[in-house]
Amino acid sequence: MANKIKYGLKNIYYAIATIAADGSATYGTPVAVPGAVSLSMEPQGENTPFYADNIVYWTGVSNSGYEGDLEMARFPDSFKRDVLGYLVSGNGLFVENANAPAVHFALMFQFEGDEKATRHVMYNCTATRPAASGNTKAETIEPETETVTITATTIYVEALDTDIVKSETNESTAAAVYNAWFEAVTMPTAPATNP
Repeated sequence: MANKIKYGLKNIYYAIATIAADGSATYGTPVAVPGAVSLSMEPQGENTPFYADNIVYWTGVSNSGYEGDLEMARFPDSFKRDVLGYLVSGNGLFVENANAPAVHFALMFQFEGDEKATRHVMYNCTATRPAASGNTKAETIEPETETVTITATTIYVEALDTDIVKSETNESTAAAVYNAWFEAVTMPTAPATNP
């Protein structure tokens, strides 16, 4: 049975991607990022109408992926090192490298559901640095969070002979695929059908 609702973000993982010349990707082992607060990814792209015969005769649709914010209790040092390119100096300082190249990664996560959690992967992401901000302690301690902006674009998948942005589980996903979701980045296999 399919979920009627979704709620509860959890199980944030990243897996470093190596993007090949043809746009395909291979991935390292996923790394957990505990402390998920919120994720809001907005679709990027546009519809382009073509007018003829005094009507919209044809509409072109572009899918440019997603962009949005990932808010965490705190990003661990592993994320800052692996994804944001921080360096560890000889005397133990954690150094933000101004010349660090963009690191591509898969972002994996799940939303709870009334029947079963839906697991997602966005295959080709980059991230901005979190802001350096904080407030003084008052009568009560209010935890501060950290937010990065994620841009998710496409990879090429030879098995489907197309570019893809993301995948998610559903009621027809095999149990073995679902259960191993956070152990490695799951790639779609041929054939692909429209529901």
